[in-house]
Amino acid sequence: MNLEEYFKRIGFLGQFSKPDLETLNRVHKHHVMSIPFENLSIHCGEKITMDVDFIFNKIVRSNRGGWCCENNLLFNWVLKELGFNPVMLGSKVYNNTTNQFNPLDSHLINKVVINGTAYIADVSFGVSSQIWYPLELVSGKDQPQPPGVFRLIQDGDLWTLEKSSRKQLVLNDAFANSSLVDKCPKKKIYGFTLLPRGVDHFLETSHYLQTDPNSLFTNKSICSLQTATGFKALIGWTFTEFTYNNQDGVDVLDMKNISNDDVDEVLRETFNLLLPNQLVLKNNNANYTV
Repeated sequence: MNLEEYFKRIGFLGQFSKPDLETLNRVHKHHVMSIPFENLSIHCGEKITMDVDFIFNKIVRSNRGGWCCENNLLFNWVLKELGFNPVMLGSKVYNNTTNQFNPLDSHLINKVVINGTAYIADVSFGVSSQIWYPLELVSGKDQPQPPGVFRLIQDGDLWTLEKSSRKQLVLNDAFANSSLVDKCPKKKIYGFTLLPRGVDHFLETSHYLQTDPNSLFTNKSICSLQTATGFKALIGWTFTEFTYNNQDGVDVLDMKNISNDDVDEVLRETFNLLLPNQLVLKNNNANYTV
C-alpha cells in the first residue's frame, strides 16, 4: 500500500506539502470523481471485508469501487498517510419514507480537524447526496456544492446532514413516476454523533447489509460515479445520467433501461469497471432514490 498507487488511481497529479484544507478538498474531489460507489460484490459472489489491505487491492489495484465501509475506510488510511489525524464516525441513514433514522450505524464517515476547524469527509454516499468536498462541522451553515446546498444541524449530541435540491426535469416520461426519482426538495441524509468508532463497530452491520434479505444492498445492485457535470448511475437495469443545474436552475435526469447484454459494456465504458465474476442485477422494491 502506498500513496503513489492511490494517487494514480484517482488521477491526482498535483503535489502536496502539508495536510491543509486545499489538499483535503482536492483529494476528496478526485476520489469521488474516480472511484464508484458500488455494491456489486454482493451481486457477483464476492464477500465485502473491512480489511484495509484487501480494500486497497480491490479498489486501487483491481480498479474497483466500493461502498462506504470500503471507500471511507480506505480514505481514512489515505488521510493518515497525508499527515491528517482523521477520526472515524458512525452514522444512521435517514429513511425519508418512514421519516426516521435507520437503527444501525450503517454509514462510516471521517472527521478531520485542520487548524482547529473540524470537517466531515465522506467519499462514499453516492448519487445526488454525494458531497464533492468536505463539509465544515458547524451547525446551520448553508454549504453550496454542485449537487445542491448541504447543511449540518446540531441538536444536542446529534448532528444531521441535510440537503436542499433544485427542481428536476426527467427527460423520459416513462420514468417520471419512477421510485428512483427523488421528489423531496429538502431532505435529511444521515445523522451522527462525534463518538469515535473503530473498525469493529461496523463489522456486524457490514455482514448484515450484505447478507440479510431485507437489506437495501441485497435487494438492489447499485453503481454510481460523480462526473464533472453531475453523476451517472446504474441501479438494477436503470441507467441514469444526472446533470446538475443544467439550465434555469434545473437538474436534468436522462433515464433508460438497459439489457443484460449491455451491462458489461456500460460498466466498462461508464464506470471503468471490469468484474471478475458474473453480475446478477437486482432492482427489487426498496427505499432508494438517485
